[in-house]
Amino acid sequence: MPDYPSTYRTGDAALDDAIVALLADLDERDHEFVFELMVSAVRMSREDVDRGELKMVAAAVKEFRYSFGVFAPYEGIRKCTVFGSARTKVGDPAYTCAHDFAAAIAARDWMIITGAGPGIMEAGHEGAGAEKSFGVNIVLPFESDANPVIADDPKLINFKYFFTRKVMFMKESHAFVMLPGGFGTMDEAFELLTLIQTGKSDPAPIVLLDPPGGTYWALWKRFVEIELRDQGLISPDDLALVMVTDSIDEAVEEVCRFYRTYHSIRFVGNRLVLRLHRPVGDDELARLNADFGHVLARGEIERIEATEAEQRDNDHLELYRIAFRFDRRSWAGVRRMIDALNDATPSS
Repeated sequence: MPDYPSTYRTGDAALDDAIVALLADLDERDHEFVFELMVSAVRMSREDVDRGELKMVAAAVKEFRYSFGVFAPYEGIRKCTVFGSARTKVGDPAYTCAHDFAAAIAARDWMIITGAGPGIMEAGHEGAGAEKSFGVNIVLPFESDANPVIADDPKLINFKYFFTRKVMFMKESHAFVMLPGGFGTMDEAFELLTLIQTGKSDPAPIVLLDPPGGTYWALWKRFVEIELRDQGLISPDDLALVMVTDSIDEAVEEVCRFYRTYHSIRFVGNRLVLRLHRPVGDDELARLNADFGHVLARGEIERIEATEAEQRDNDHLELYRIAFRFDRRSWAGVRRMIDALNDATPSS
């Protein structure tokens, strides 16, 4: 099968040929990946995979498929996820803070993603308005109905599984703002930091937002400094991945500033490519090499044109680029590099 370079097969050559023929008749795009999905389904049906496991995989794939379709029309719009407690009541300072932040970021042409429940989630939807909101709901035995702001909106998605819901939060969001919350909020905060710290999610602004005068996230940060950073359990640089504030204006500025110069990131071969809204001059490039040489495996940070892989994928060809051979572990250093690019005065 020359069109399918993967070695992943059903184990039955005739069946593999039948799948190839089916895909040819359907004229599928990205057929190699559809082929692998179909092979996986066949192999699970033939292996010792029980009904419950098959049901879980089928439901997860259906949830992903549906979610991709809901988000697809809004692909070019920046989105900010707001996390926080479902138990926060109307009139609570944290509720008001979530509402006002969502209204402020929506006024900057961002959209809001929250869970679709009450509390902080409903506050975020109220602030942004349904037109600029997505509801990423988890169906629980004790809490399954969406809040009234998003309940009848086509941008509401109901999930059976937390893991599929979390993937969509991470995949679709360009920024994350966390209000005070319980176990779920703590889980989301630490998982998000882990994903970005390890490079499993792209760099993004993370703001831990207390209501004015609040101490929830300030005390969290102190715990992290004493028990994690000072004990050597995380790198001192890792705290650069997150901002703690009780100012809505600072939170909005942090989210928007992140994309002032920086646009997106991609590995091409053994180089990490940063796509930018403006060119980098010689003096700025020299400063980047002097300040961030420690994140390189070897070589230097260089200006480049769009790579062959990016041209093939038509991947933001209009943008400027710098690239380097990354050590693949210093993601906090990459975040600091992005901050330096965003804060620099553009070359004439």
